[in-house]
Amino acid sequence: MENSDEKRLANPASPDTTAPASPPMVTSASTDVSPTVERPTPSHSLRNEIRVWTRDLLIAIGLALVIIVFLYQPVKVEGTSMAPLLSDQERIFINKFVYRFEPIERGDVVVFWYPLDRSKSFIKRVVGLPGEVVEIRRGAVYVNEKMVPEPYVPPQYEDVSDFGPVRVPRDSYFVMGDHRISSNDSRVFGPVASRYIYGRAVFAYWPVDHFGSLSMTEASSK
Repeated sequence: MENSDEKRLANPASPDTTAPASPPMVTSASTDVSPTVERPTPSHSLRNEIRVWTRDLLIAIGLALVIIVFLYQPVKVEGTSMAPLLSDQERIFINKFVYRFEPIERGDVVVFWYPLDRSKSFIKRVVGLPGEVVEIRRGAVYVNEKMVPEPYVPPQYEDVSDFGPVRVPRDSYFVMGDHRISSNDSRVFGPVASRYIYGRAVFAYWPVDHFGSLSMTEASSK
């Protein structure tokens, strides 16, 4: 007769012998494979170059406009009083700020408000500085009793009449046109106060045969 207390359990404390599931395997890409580089096509390079050139051109135009608006001003010459340097209807640039940093000097071609009518602008050459005595003898200009060489006045444009002497007031300038025969200048309306002078002629741009700088060596005129 079988005793129920002696019944055996089949390995009741034996551990679970089931093997754990293997983790998923990840296969890495080979490090020996080089990435593929797409080479730019000629048309792509051309587009980039055009884009760069366009950008640089727009920047240059923008800077030029800023310079013209704030530093330089285009003006049109009317009349022949500054011939042969400037002709009627010629286009030039004037520097509007130069005299904030530099003094007005003899020989400068300046633009100023006409003292008798400030709605008009004149362009003339500075001959006499503040405090100097200006005199004209048979067309030759004398400043403080010394003749001033004027290579910019051709013989056919000389006015052989006399004028003065006159002393230029403080903060004023004696100005004359290079075409002395047909120039309305300080011989008529007197010296020009510095507050009326607002620019110096620096560059001619039209007509093209006059294209170039209007500056000159002033040593010979001092």
